[in-house]
Amino acid sequence: MSEEIFKKVVSHAKEYGFVFPSSEIYEGLGAVYDYGQNGVELKNNLRQYWWKSMVQLHENIVGLDAAIFMHPKVWKASGHIDGFSDPMIDNKDSKKRYRADQLLEDKIERYHKDGKAQKAADLQQGLDAALLDNNLEALKQLIVDHEIVCPVSGTRNWTDVRQFNLMFSTEMGAMAGAEDNKVYLRPETAQGIFVNFLNVQKTGRMKVPFGIAQTGKAFRNEIIARQFIMRMREFEQMEMQFFVRPGTQQTWYAYWKEARMKWHHKLGFGSEKYRFHDHVKLAHYADAAVDIEFDFPFGFKEMEGIHSRTDFDLKNHTELSGKKLQYFDAELDENGKAYGNYIPYVVETSIGLDRLFLATLCAAYKEEQVGEGDTRTVLSLPPVLAPVKLAIFPLTKKDGLPEMAREIMDKLKYEFTCFYEEKDAIGKRYRRQDAIGTPFCITIDHESLSTQTVTIRHRDTMVQERIAIADIQQLVQNAISWKTLLD
Repeated sequence: MSEEIFKKVVSHAKEYGFVFPSSEIYEGLGAVYDYGQNGVELKNNLRQYWWKSMVQLHENIVGLDAAIFMHPKVWKASGHIDGFSDPMIDNKDSKKRYRADQLLEDKIERYHKDGKAQKAADLQQGLDAALLDNNLEALKQLIVDHEIVCPVSGTRNWTDVRQFNLMFSTEMGAMAGAEDNKVYLRPETAQGIFVNFLNVQKTGRMKVPFGIAQTGKAFRNEIIARQFIMRMREFEQMEMQFFVRPGTQQTWYAYWKEARMKWHHKLGFGSEKYRFHDHVKLAHYADAAVDIEFDFPFGFKEMEGIHSRTDFDLKNHTELSGKKLQYFDAELDENGKAYGNYIPYVVETSIGLDRLFLATLCAAYKEEQVGEGDTRTVLSLPPVLAPVKLAIFPLTKKDGLPEMAREIMDKLKYEFTCFYEEKDAIGKRYRRQDAIGTPFCITIDHESLSTQTVTIRHRDTMVQERIAIADIQQLVQNAISWKTLLD
């Protein structure tokens, strides 16, 4: 049933202008998608929700927009050139390539669905141990022992597990092919923050603890890109690096872990939709890491990570660049000892905007019975996130109703996103707005001409009421205020 719902969400996303396959007239480009007219509005609103809560409401967090292209030494210092890879396995019959850990995670999910909890626990334990030891042979043996088959060929004719680097590379400058001209499309946005640490700290007169946030595109040559926009080759991240005194990182790690979960809960999709998943195998830069997972129709999957990155990044950039990325702390600690110069530790929060977008669509998508033999499809989005806030409908195309509707539209379009439509019966127009999540529709009828009132319809309840035209703006603005999510 969940898989059927997911198919409906994917179909709905295209039919109503949220997400399109990229270059579709040329049969598309694998794992690359375009956001349509409603999708870009929803995506922008989700980004704003993150930015306002992370930057606008925190006096000690500021923003940044770093370039996508960076000096190649950045990726040497970060460890991406030498160690940014995934364990991949090929099926010899289908010639398809898969991430070995994801094949095993899918098997664990199937064990749970089939009520085989012990088998799921045993396989999870084996997977965790293999990943912790970076034991590729053990990963292959688990795939063999649990009789995992290729989804395409249906066979178990596997190659050995190998590591594949995920970075895209290109050449900068006139001489293509010259090694000195090689640059990379950034695989994450965090490094742009680290190399600008001193620039921001000094120009902003920032005192530890403080954070730097940014959103932007990242690129990974995912061999296995699947589940719609869940895993793509071009995607957008929203990251914040929080710089703290050494020794305090676990306190701040616990703080941001709790704060980020609260942020997700405020969307109103239900606390049961989220869970923490602690990392067994830590990344080379971390001393603690946890994922916030969301219950997608295809199971719980990572949506956001909180990582205690220690001083790995700033220390490595200091060593490779020769520039001291330090902080002078003039304050005293609780024992009266001056800190002086030190390399700050970092606590990171990193969320995929595309995954958040998909989670929002999946959680908001509903099919409701609205009468005998009648159903409607509705996106129950928080009103502040809805692509369109108010739809304006003249009941007919004559008798001065369109002119009055246009007059209302012209006044309100400066305050929030409005949509105007004359075509079809009013019920059909309501249904189309339900499908994109528009929280309010107003209808201008013949009575409006004499009483200066309209009928306003509420998306979630479908209740209709008569209100004065002069009251429309305040009613809608109260419902779509950012305070509804940020308080």
